[in-house]
Amino acid sequence: MPGATTRDPSPSRISEIYDDALPQVFRYLRGRCPSVELAEELTSATFVQAASTVAAGGPPDGLSIGWLITVARHKLVDHWRRHAVAERSLAALDAQPDRDEPWDAVIDQARSSEVLAALSPTHRLALTLRYLDDLTVPECAETLGKSVHATESLLVRARAAFRTTYELTGGRDDD
Repeated sequence: MPGATTRDPSPSRISEIYDDALPQVFRYLRGRCPSVELAEELTSATFVQAASTVAAGGPPDGLSIGWLITVARHKLVDHWRRHAVAERSLAALDAQPDRDEPWDAVIDQARSSEVLAALSPTHRLALTLRYLDDLTVPECAETLGKSVHATESLLVRARAAFRTTYELTGGRDDD
């Protein structure tokens, strides 16, 4: 019975409820997401979380479609929070050029996101930690498992790669 709660959080129960719950969880997320890809990603994250919770002893009230929808809602909220932080951080980058390396170009937020996505994973991670997550260089170094000096060098290279890619794709506003 869809939506029914059960106290059996076994892997077989996940398989059982998966067939009924997947379309409902996806439909819930698709109606709230701007793209099919994002809805699919969040649906997947929902079921990964469910499997993890079941492995840890199961949800307190048992496994149900309602519980999975709640998990999906939390995944969606987390996504939008991260998205808002990223937008605020990009806006801050627009308003305050990097003091270490002044750059007089006007940065467009949407294009910045595209350029960031085009960078190597290492450069994207370094810039994201430093400027979107607003970590200090020592905090970035700790997260990356590198020395502060190596992290500073990585950030210099990442900023240069970002600037070059941005300018090569028509991002410079020479008025």
